[in-house]
Amino acid sequence: MTTKHFYQGDCCLTETAQVTCGLSKGPCNHKETWWWNEEVDEAIRKKKEKYGNWQKEKLKEAWEEYKKSTQNAKRVIFLAKGKKQKECASDLNDPHHQNEIFRIAKQKDRI
Repeated sequence: MTTKHFYQGDCCLTETAQVTCGLSKGPCNHKETWWWNEEVDEAIRKKKEKYGNWQKEKLKEAWEEYKKSTQNAKRVIFLAKGKKQKECASDLNDPHHQNEIFRIAKQKDRI
């Protein structure tokens, strides 16, 4: 089978699949990091740095440092999310931010 025949068969299959199944827009590519702050940024930067060191050195000590920085990053992210959720919850009690409840509900519906 030549490349030309393969290409024609591929195009035929692709067209048939598009007609039968339709096209989708694909997955959502913009993820919100509403909880991201400077502390999280610093922890992730250190974790990436430690990973690079481990990749270069391939030593057990470098791996242990990377694992510690990964645990630290997870802890920092957990704390940042909790802090931000408390801030959002206290804002919802404020009469000026009552429409935020409906915005959050819409976002949850889309997911």
